[in-house]
Amino acid sequence: MDFTFTEEQQAAVEAAKAVFSGAAPDGVPSPALTTGAVADDFDRALWRKLADADLLSLPVPPEHGGAGLDPIALCLVLRESAKVLARVPLLESGAAALAIQRHANAELRSEVLPRLATGDLVVTVATAGRTGHDSAELSVEARKEGAAWILDGNQTAVPWAPTADQILLPAHTPDGHTVLALVSRADDGVSLDDQISTSGERYAEVRLNSVHIEAREMITDPGAWESLRNILTVGTCASALGLGERVLSMTSDYTSKREQFGFPVATFQAVAVQAADRFIDLRAMEATLWQAAWRITTDATGPLPAAGDVAVAKIWASEGVRRVVQTAQHLHGGFGADTDYPLHRFHAWAKQLELSLGPAAAHEEALGDLLAAHPLS
Repeated sequence: MDFTFTEEQQAAVEAAKAVFSGAAPDGVPSPALTTGAVADDFDRALWRKLADADLLSLPVPPEHGGAGLDPIALCLVLRESAKVLARVPLLESGAAALAIQRHANAELRSEVLPRLATGDLVVTVATAGRTGHDSAELSVEARKEGAAWILDGNQTAVPWAPTADQILLPAHTPDGHTVLALVSRADDGVSLDDQISTSGERYAEVRLNSVHIEAREMITDPGAWESLRNILTVGTCASALGLGERVLSMTSDYTSKREQFGFPVATFQAVAVQAADRFIDLRAMEATLWQAAWRITTDATGPLPAAGDVAVAKIWASEGVRRVVQTAQHLHGGFGADTDYPLHRFHAWAKQLELSLGPAAAHEEALGDLLAAHPLS
């Protein structure tokens, strides 16, 4: 595999590192010390810095004020954002921009993409369905009524929904097709019930009661939902990789300085072996992430559909990020539970990422079904 990135992608990484260098994981109250959300809003100051550095415009095409880069570039920036637990809807906004560019009508692209590029419009995405266990596209019904569409249903655990301007969500039509709808929080019939994520962020259950949506705000391309879901998945895997890399770096630094019996604990065989195992996890997470991101970016063919590579990436990211933070907590000893030290925050974010990805066993089952349907010669 060749993991060499283009000059534009590498430039995006350098710009991201510069912006995130000033972000601190402990910039808000700890989720372990608050009964509610850690903050009322996402980090608007950081969001503006990302916009000023042209990082929000990366997935937006040049004709709408962006750089026209691909999901791989978005994943590279998300990897850096996770290292500082950046509290911004970067994944959701970037995925929405890519889906709108690829699948929406020209009117919606012209209306939405320039504002996404400047950060003046914040779009989040609903993917958890009604309960978090059912298919997201089956949780909302969309039916045509004249020139408009009517939406009814619920979507739970929608990230950043209380403060985002619009929500891009999947819905099913009476004849079984999946469409995407761009819904504004201010639309009649839209109501939000506050929820809090494992990482302490404000989420919401979005309820839609006969919400009228104009035809231009609907994306009816049959491949739109799968494309959006794949981008969100690989972006989540990139976040898991970045978080895991930062946690392993923290663990290496701590065990190199912490001494027992006159020696750094990093020199003890049991400690070194556990750290080495987690390093292997991260390299596997990295290899499977870029394979999946490359497949959905290039639409390259292979023995299995792209869904197979995405499933493998999800398996490693879900299991790998959990193992990394658990080992880090173990090797930090009691210090890892100290709320004045940021490791517990990374643990909470890792658990949220794991929950977002879903259990590895489910992805293994999906991969098995793909192998059964596409026997490898």
